[in-house]
Amino acid sequence: MTMNLEYAKTAPERTELDTTRGPLVVEFGTDWCGHCRAAQPLIAQAFQAHGAVRHIKIEDGSGRPLGRSFRVKLWPTLVFMLDGREVARLVRPGDAAEIRDALALIDEPLAG
Repeated sequence: MTMNLEYAKTAPERTELDTTRGPLVVEFGTDWCGHCRAAQPLIAQAFQAHGAVRHIKIEDGSGRPLGRSFRVKLWPTLVFMLDGREVARLVRPGDAAEIRDALALIDEPLAG
């Protein structure tokens, strides 16, 4: 699976994420957030070696229950999950290496 490019306006239920099997990255942010836009090339670069990881981008904001359930305070926040359990979290990642390191905790990198 490839990285999602747009933030979904409608969020899944928390129970859906908590019962998801396999590797999953939930990204919270908005299209207008400068930090979110700056992180996109880094996220894309890191995901190149992790094509099997499901990536969900959720538009977040005040009063949005999913972001609050994950205690998101700054954007972008990436939550790395494996079999419904949070394994790692990055807030405003600054380089692709730290994203790759977190991805490696939930997925084997592709050979190449």
